[in-house]
Amino acid sequence: MIPSPVRLPHERPLRIGPASWLLRLRSAAVALALLASTMLLMALGMRIGDIPMSVPEVFQAIIGDGSNHFVVMELRLPRALTGALVGAALALAGAITQAIARNPLASPDVLGVTTGSSVTVVAIIVTAGSTAGGASGALAEVGVPLMALAGGLAGALTVYLLAWRNGMDGYRLVLVGIGVSAVFTNVKYWLLTIGDVTDSSRAMVWISGSLNGRGWEHVVPVAIALALLIPPALVGTRSLGALRFGDDTVTGLGVRMNLARGLMILAAVLLAAVATASAGPIAFVALAAPQIALRLAGVAQPPLVVSALTGAVLTTAADLVARTAFSPVELPVGVVTAVLGAPYLIYLLIRARGRART
Repeated sequence: MIPSPVRLPHERPLRIGPASWLLRLRSAAVALALLASTMLLMALGMRIGDIPMSVPEVFQAIIGDGSNHFVVMELRLPRALTGALVGAALALAGAITQAIARNPLASPDVLGVTTGSSVTVVAIIVTAGSTAGGASGALAEVGVPLMALAGGLAGALTVYLLAWRNGMDGYRLVLVGIGVSAVFTNVKYWLLTIGDVTDSSRAMVWISGSLNGRGWEHVVPVAIALALLIPPALVGTRSLGALRFGDDTVTGLGVRMNLARGLMILAAVLLAAVATASAGPIAFVALAAPQIALRLAGVAQPPLVVSALTGAVLTTAADLVARTAFSPVELPVGVVTAVLGAPYLIYLLIRARGRART
């Protein structure tokens, strides 16, 4: 007789049709707190601009009551939503990647998504930028998000094919991803050096990760990607939990290892590619958010929903800092996340080195 699983006092079963999960009360409380923090940070960010507003005035404008309805709904709210959704998508992609690779240093950058998008966008801006004439410049402007998406998918496919050896190993995936990303990065900088100064400057703003000038056309793709990919990612949580163990153990648990890894990696790649296409490669969110969420929720591996909300908080907070720290000069949000994320990366490396010694 198989014993029933032990359920801790802070866990409750959650069933939706044939699927079921254990709802951890601490994770649920953390998720609600992060959601509230995201909304507050978005409201604070929407206060800032040529027309200063109070938080109550922002909410009045959103519901259509007030003279600032157009400013908020068409200019500030799309930027705030883009930041939150992009952060959530990157963090969710990072959580999936780290669970599959069994490595806290893994992120969509390792999969070649962000570097593939970057080199593709730099190539299109440099070769068909403003110096190529009005039509080419307009074509480059319209095609940037689409080419960023295509470049991210192509970069991830390159890494996956090179890392495949009768199956997919997380450690090999990380090593191959680092090598491919290094090649893409060098190609990107070479393109910047041969391009016109004006075009290279435009490309540098994009590859730094910026939320400036974001509109509803940037919000919709990320929102659709999250709506379509979060449900299957949650259904795949069982597979992610099993992938924490060795390959033999995973197979013994009845999980089709290569299929599970492939589908979850595909979801992570699509999330990261759409997010990068909407706001550029915002650094370190996908790396840091899952590890922060893991510690906040007190679980064994990065929780998907809490990771996504943590990413939303990090990105909206970084955008608020970018707009206020050196006012009236506005920094790209990717610069702020890189400055804040670099010390965290060093901490992870030191921590991993200490564990290896013991």
